[in-house]
Amino acid sequence: QVQLVESGGGSVQAGGSLQLSCKVSGSTLDTSCMGWLLQAPGKEREVVLTVYNGGGYAGFTYYADSVQVRFTASQDNAKNTLYLHMNNLKPEDTGMYYCATDTCSEISLPPESDDFGQWGQGTQVTVSL
Repeated sequence: QVQLVESGGGSVQAGGSLQLSCKVSGSTLDTSCMGWLLQAPGKEREVVLTVYNGGGYAGFTYYADSVQVRFTASQDNAKNTLYLHMNNLKPEDTGMYYCATDTCSEISLPPESDDFGQWGQGTQVTVSL
């Protein structure tokens, strides 16, 4: 059974930085597709980024236009942990951030929220002016 546990959320002022972590168990991170998704207040859940660790897009990382340059992903395969490095945060980055995964054959490009079958519980990020 795949389990994803996010951590690292919090409150920060605009322009600040946060690092989110996603600890994966029951699956091997380095052969799966991993995503970070944002559920902003009053909005549909959207894919922020996706790391393609297999399949036809292996080695590629997708970033939503809204986070290009500001957010990056990294992973520690030994710890089976995915990270989201968030810089120059804006109030519109506020929301619940979810880590999600699935086999890469299930993940399209660009990825969609419904592509992912396993989800964590989420971690809240609040960015204030």
